[in-house]
Parts: sequence; C-alpha cells; structure tokens
Amino acid sequence: MNFVKRAGITLWARKGRSLLLVLTSTVILVFVMAGLIIQNAALTAANNAANAVGSTVSLSANREKMFEQMKASQSSASSTSNSETKPTAITMPTATVKQVKKIAALANVSSYNITNNASVNANSFKAVTTTSNAMGGGPMGGENNSGDIQVNGVSLTAATSSFTDGSAKITSGRGIKASDQGTNNVVIESELASANKVKVGQTITVKTTADDAKTVMLTVVGIYKVKTATDGFQRNDPSNTIYGSYTLANTINGTENVASNVTFTMAEPAKTTAFVKAAKKYIDTDKLTLTSDASQYKTAAANMKNVAAFASKIVWLVSIAGILILGLIIILITRERRREIGVLVALGESKPKVVAQLFTELLAILIVALGIATAAGNGVSGVIGKQLVQQQTTQQMQSANGGLPGGGAGQNGGPGGGQKPSGNMGGGPMGTRGGMTKTAELQTAMTPVAVAELGGVAFLIAVLSVSGAAFSILRMRPKQILQAD
Repeated sequence: MNFVKRAGITLWARKGRSLLLVLTSTVILVFVMAGLIIQNAALTAANNAANAVGSTVSLSANREKMFEQMKASQSSASSTSNSETKPTAITMPTATVKQVKKIAALANVSSYNITNNASVNANSFKAVTTTSNAMGGGPMGGENNSGDIQVNGVSLTAATSSFTDGSAKITSGRGIKASDQGTNNVVIESELASANKVKVGQTITVKTTADDAKTVMLTVVGIYKVKTATDGFQRNDPSNTIYGSYTLANTINGTENVASNVTFTMAEPAKTTAFVKAAKKYIDTDKLTLTSDASQYKTAAANMKNVAAFASKIVWLVSIAGILILGLIIILITRERRREIGVLVALGESKPKVVAQLFTELLAILIVALGIATAAGNGVSGVIGKQLVQQQTTQQMQSANGGLPGGGAGQNGGPGGGQKPSGNMGGGPMGTRGGMTKTAELQTAMTPVAVAELGGVAFLIAVLSVSGAAFSILRMRPKQILQAD
C-alpha cells in the first residue's frame, strides 16, 4: 500500500483529530491571508495615493541669498559712515515667462501656474468693510500702499484651490477661462456684488495704488460665493477678492512677461528630484530657487506603507506561530503513533516514506484549510485593514497637532495634475490645496497572487512542521519500539 493511500485512510479513520487540525490550520491561514491581502492593498494604495495627491515644485525668489546680500550691504554702509543707516531696499528677483515655458517643457510636468496678485482701490463701488474690537473697532485695513481690493490672477477659476475644495462656488455667470487672457473680465464675490448692486454683464472701475493712479475698467462675467468667513484678524475681508486672468494682474502691476512665483505640478511625484535638478539649468540659482513640496504625497504614501509593514509583520508572526503550533502537534501525534510507525518499518516500509505519509496528511489538511481561508480571508482583511488605517490616521493627526500650526505644507492653488503643459498660466489665491490629506482607503480584494502566496506559505508550514517529527522518525529503531511495547 502506498503512503498516499495510507494517509487518506488515516485521516478518514481519525475524523475528530483531522477536524481539529483543519480548524487550527484554518485560523492560522486566515490571518496569514488577511495579512497578505492588506499588505498588497496597502502597497497599491500607497502608489495610488502618491499619484492622486501629487507634489509640486515652486519657483520663487531666493530669499536666503537676498537677505545675505542685504546684511552685507548694511555692514558695508555702516563701516563707511557714522551717520544713521537707512533701511536697505530689497528688489525681488523674478523669472521670465520664457524661462517658465522652458522649464514646463521638461519631462514630468503635468501643469504649471504663475501666481500673480495685485492690489487696487475700489473706484465706482465700495469695498466691504468689517469692524472688529480686536482690531481697535475700526475697519480692517492694511498699509498705506495697499488697496482695499485684492485681484487674484488665475488661468481658470475652476482649477484654483478655493473652487476645487468647495470653499468658493460660482453662483451666477461663469468663472475665468483661458479665453479671458488679455481681457479685463473678472469674477466678484456675492456680498461685494450685493452691497453695490452689481450684476453679471455690468462694469466696475478700480484705481491702481501707484502714485500716478490709473483707472482700470473691469467687466463682471461671474459672481461667486465664498464660505470662509472673516475671523476679525484678516487684513482684508474675503469678499473683497476679485478673480481675473493672470494677464490682468500683470497689467495692473506693470510686470508683463515676468513671473514672480510659479508652481509646477509633477506628473509622477517620485521623479520630483530629477525635475528640480534639470530645471536649475534654466535659472540663476543665486536669485531664484526651486522648492519641492512633496510633503502631502509622502504623508499619504507613508501611512499606507506603515500599514503594509505592519501587515508583513502579521504574516511573519502568524506563519512562525503556525509552524511552531502545528510542528508541536505533529510531534505529539508521532509519539502516539510510535507502534504504527514501528510496524510499518518492520514490514519493510522505508522511513522516508513514513515521513512522506505524515507530510501528505498535513498537506491535505492544509489544502482544506486553504479553501476555507480563501473564502473568509477577504472579510477578515477588510475589518483588520480599517482598524489599521484608522490607527495610522489617528497617529498622523496627533503628530500634526504637535507640530507646526496649520498641519502640513500648502500648495498654491492651480490646475491639478493631469493637465498637459500649455500656455495657460495661472495662479490661485494664497492658500493650500486642501488643508489636510484625505484618509486613504484600502481596497481589499482576493487576487490570484494572494492565493498563490498563501499556498506557498501553507506548503512551507507543512514542510517545517513535519521536519521535527521527521528527525525523530529517522532515529527510530523498529525492534526497540516493538520490544518496548
């Protein structure tokens, strides 16, 4: 009789023990399967989160170099004159639109934005004013050279942070489009429009803040409503923000074809470093700097990688525990079956075949347990996965609260990833593109790869579990066993 047939007869004859082994093996394999599914899902989620959140690279003035030059200039002036030193004026270096387009043509750029803001004074209408006891009870104001109206130059209002995160919404007319470049079309806030009885299609005028103030006529093409209310500490009421094309802000500032701040959105966040290295060839690094802001995508990816690492530990710990538990059970079973093994060897059966019979019995049990674990693993992994994600999210929030105010680094509003580089250059309002990274979700699903991995783990458990019993069987001498019995 071959050892495979004997293994089948033994399992059937001892149904109770076989059932207990199946249950024990199922519990072990269910947790191994859950760990494998969570690990694979977390790694996939990490990649998806990185690509969804994305990263940006900002081109702006090298302020560190500027202040070093300012200090050197002040030191030189103070050493050559005993008179009172006047404050040193700082000239902010800027890039040209031509430079920006060359950088935007590099690989890995999905979109780019030139952020332009201008300050003007209301002329044919009145700005919204807010009184605050915290500010001395008077209207909120700013410096003498700051206007009461803020003009945010954008390429598309639909792509700016305020409109993408839902804090602002078009209620009448339309938003700013790429076709508005070179025009004086604007979108104003609903409270400003209501206070001055301005409707879509009408014109308003503003004055520049320069000494030789000029009047600029603006055409209202849309009205938006902002949800964010002033807290009494802002320099200007949010209702006094007007959106127009970036060319309008440039015209008001007198900075055509000049870009003071540019944000490049990366198609693949992992290649941000290579992009920065290539982009530096097109700028004067003593005057301008490229700053990578990959914090959001790194946070999102790190959370999922932490979950994957924990899931990997689950797989290892449960597998090792399974080997030890089943190995101990097999050793105890082997000691109970000493007489059976002794008789088989005495009848001429080789010891390796006796070991193979034990391996076949355990492998058959694990195959049944594998089928049950495959059916139950998806549900168990979903429950465990949610708990792990919640734990990581809680830790992230606690870490953020203990860090700098505001949570994480922000990104200037602008077109998100997915847009191809084009001549549409815009800038959103100052702020972040979503104050907090959204909680990533694990899409746990049974895959052929996970089943194959579980099968490999089950086979490894069977081999290592039988190894201890095999050592004792190979040392057995049937004559001594039968004489002892």
